[in-house]
This record gives sequence, C-alpha cells and structure tokens, in this order.
Amino acid sequence: MLGALPVIAGFCSRLRIRELVDAACPVRDTAELTHGQVIEALVANRLTSPAPLVHVQDWAGRWAVGEAFGVEPALLNDDRIGRALDAIAPHLDHLAGSVGLAAIEAFGIQVTRLHWDMTSISLHGDYEQVEPGYARPRFGHPKDRRPDLKQVQAGIAVSGDGAIPVFHRAYDGAAGEVGQVIGAMQGLQKLAGPQRMLMIGDSKLVSYANLAAMTAAGVGFIAPASKHYISAETLAGQKITHAARVDYVAARDEGKPVGRRGVWHVRDDVMTLAGPRKKDPVLRLRRIFVHSSARAQAAATARTKKLDRARDDLARLERGLGSRHYPGEQAVADRITAIGRARRVSAYLTAVTGTDPDTGKPTLSWHFDQQVLDAEAATDGWYALLTNLDADQADAGQVLCHYKGQEAVERRYQAFKGPLAVTSLYLKNNRRIAALITVICLALLIFCLIERQVRHALAARGQAKMDGLYAGRPAVPTGKLILDALAGIRLIPGTGQSPPIIPHPTDLQLDLLDLLDIDPRDLR
Repeated sequence: MLGALPVIAGFCSRLRIRELVDAACPVRDTAELTHGQVIEALVANRLTSPAPLVHVQDWAGRWAVGEAFGVEPALLNDDRIGRALDAIAPHLDHLAGSVGLAAIEAFGIQVTRLHWDMTSISLHGDYEQVEPGYARPRFGHPKDRRPDLKQVQAGIAVSGDGAIPVFHRAYDGAAGEVGQVIGAMQGLQKLAGPQRMLMIGDSKLVSYANLAAMTAAGVGFIAPASKHYISAETLAGQKITHAARVDYVAARDEGKPVGRRGVWHVRDDVMTLAGPRKKDPVLRLRRIFVHSSARAQAAATARTKKLDRARDDLARLERGLGSRHYPGEQAVADRITAIGRARRVSAYLTAVTGTDPDTGKPTLSWHFDQQVLDAEAATDGWYALLTNLDADQADAGQVLCHYKGQEAVERRYQAFKGPLAVTSLYLKNNRRIAALITVICLALLIFCLIERQVRHALAARGQAKMDGLYAGRPAVPTGKLILDALAGIRLIPGTGQSPPIIPHPTDLQLDLLDLLDIDPRDLR
C-alpha cells in the first residue's frame, strides 16, 4: 500500500520535521534510524492507519514506508518508538514552535487571527508515578464523559487562514483552562512576530488577569462573557429593535432558502471590569450583544421538551401517590427533587406535598412558575462578546464574524479524536504521553495543510468542489475525504533499472496529486 504516503512525506519535508527533530535530538553515527525518521513514520501512521504503537511495525511492513520515507519497517518496533518519544519529550515546546514557524513560512499562513481552545484526552492506567516537567495525568472534567479515567489536556491554536493548527501544548489533567491563557498568548506572540495579533477563545478566556495581560501586551481578544460577567437580567433587557442586523450566513444555512436561514443582530455597548485589588486599573471593554434567531428557536424548543417530559413524570407520580413506590410524603418529595434535577426544571417547579388526614396517603400539588419561565425566555438567543478592539478596527458585525470562526477549533478537535484516532491513550509514562500528543498534533497540522492546499488550488481553477470525492458526488474537499480518496493507491517497487510503478490510479487520485503538486514516484 502506498496511499497518501508520498503526500505526507512531501509535507514533512516542507515542514522540516526530520531536520528539526534531528537537530534537537541527535543520535550516534552508528544508529540505524534517527529520531526524526521515527517521528515522521509515526506521523504517517496517524494519517494513514492509526493504531496502537505496538502495531506500528506491522503497519510499516504492509505499507510502502521504506520507499516513501527511507525507513526499514523492521526497525520500527515499540522499543525504538518509545526511545524516540523519550528523546523529543524535553524539546516539545521548541519543536512545536519551530514546526509552526516552518508551516507559516512555507505555506504563507496568516497568523494575525488565532483561535484558541483546550480539550481533554482520557488515559487508561493509574499513572501514580509521574515525571516532573510534563503534563500530569489527573482526574478532571473530561469532554468524553469518562470521569472514571484520568486525563491530560491539549491546547490548540488554529489560524483564521484555513484553520491550521500552528501551535499546541499539553497540560495537566486538572489544569484550569482560565489559568493557561497567558502562557498560550505568549507562545502565540512569538509565532505572530511584530504584527498585532487577535486571540479568540471561549468563555474560559475571560478573567481580569487574562484580559489585563492581553491588553498590556497589545494583543486583541474576542470571547463570550459568561453569566458571571453578564447577568441574565442584562441579557433579558436587550431588544432586537435596538440592534442592527448583520450580513452573516452560518455554514449550516448556506444551502437553505433565504427565509429559513438564521438571522443575526448585534448591538454595541461598553462595560468596565475592575480587578481584585484596589490598585488594579479598571479595564474598559466593548461589549457586543448578539441575538441569533436559530439559537433562540433552539432554546425555546429545548425548554418545551424538558417541560413536557417533566409534566409526564409528575403525572405518573400523581397517579402513583400512596402506592408502594410512594407510600409517604418524604418519598414523594424525594421523587420531585429527582425530577427537577433530571429534567433541569428545578428553577421553575413549585411543588407542595402533604398527607391526607382521612386516608393517610400523600398529596401533591405543583405548577411551573410562569414569571420565571418568561424571564428565561426573554434571554433566548442573546449572548455577549467582550473585546478590546476599537470600533475603527472592527465594527460590531465584524467582531461577530471574527468570533464565529471559533468553530474551526472544534472541527480540528473532531479530526484529532476521529480520523487521527485519539480518544484514549495508554503509554508507559507521562513523558511519552506528552511526546505522543506532539506527534498527533504534527499529524493534524499536515492533515489541515493538505486540505488547505487542495482548496486553494481548486479556487485558482474557479472551483470549490471536486467531482466524485464523496460517494461519487461532488464535494468540498476535507482532509479526511482527500486521504480516503488516496488510500487505495498501490506501488510496485522498482527493480534494477526499472522505476517503481503505480498501477491504475483513478482520475480522482491523479487530480488530487496534481492539486497537491506531488509526484508519487518521487520516493526517498
């Protein structure tokens, strides 16, 4: 199998991965493989057939790893892979920054706008003994809802230009996201250089310390404000009639008729944020109130569903009063508490329990507080963005459009945990865990650069879709669709004076290789 190996090898060369790893982690002259060669092979494995590390040697034997990367498959045993991970572990920040800079320079990526977010990676194993200086496995708040497993966290920053993950770091499993922002900002500033950078994140970006640090460093920011900073009463007081409509169409609405698309309104405002100490300067921020019709409809629909489910539960409870399940007032009260918690209606539900003096059976009367429901409904669709950008740098509508690019980070995490198969890990120690996260992030970088290059090359032809890319139909190229289309390419190795042969590539595969400017016969 050759698949996309020539493409991956070409992108590894442009990013100088082998060169940078070998410069940071040299080996003896007698070594059969350099650490850079092993890391490149691991990146290729993640992109073509991700598997546990103990199976990489088998994968390399089935695939043309020797021809594409100049690596003898038999040498890629789990011991050699482990030693390569150990070797790069002390240099992860340097490698991430150097490869990120190489990507920016080689592919002309604009990094004036960067989107930052963190995710969790669950771990199988206790990891009671950890090495200091590397992300520590801890119990935390896992995104995959596996609180029984320890985790580490990964932070990724993607560019506004093509959603390219140019920066990453590993963090302790219990590290608070708010506390990692300043360190991430400083790392991103090194990538952006002297040009002013705009950092966009979720509500974890917002704290007085973070916003003050970004303002002092001359870094622009946009982030949504949590209810800790913007109360529900403030959101409920907003009126669409006082807001301006924004010319923005969500990606999910692009194929819909105009009348069925979501509508967005914004209103500019100002707020101040005081520090925890009296001597802290007061920050003056722009506050952009945003209303989304789609978000409002979704909130109303969700509320109706949970109220209906709670009514059904309460009706069943009423029918069962005095039964063996609810023989007394305390059992009824406990069930009401459980319904309120499970259906998330505790804020609206008012219930009175008692005991009938004649029958001795429990009694129940309940209702939903309409005033509380109305107050919540008034906030439907509204949220607030905070920024330090001046109005002449971005008006309210532009601030919203910048922020809507934040979904790019979520898309990259889907690839991180989907096509690259990073859902849970088990390695010998946390040193190797941190190193493997860097390997996976390098694979994700190439995954995204492949997608970006194909889209740019198509745009130069005046096209946005490729024929036959998805189930025989035209589709916008994604990293996964591209790699899937190339996966079937096979190689007959050259012998003597005979060059290697690629038998019967499809027209789609040839077109993709042309868009990527890769000759699959040009092997190492």
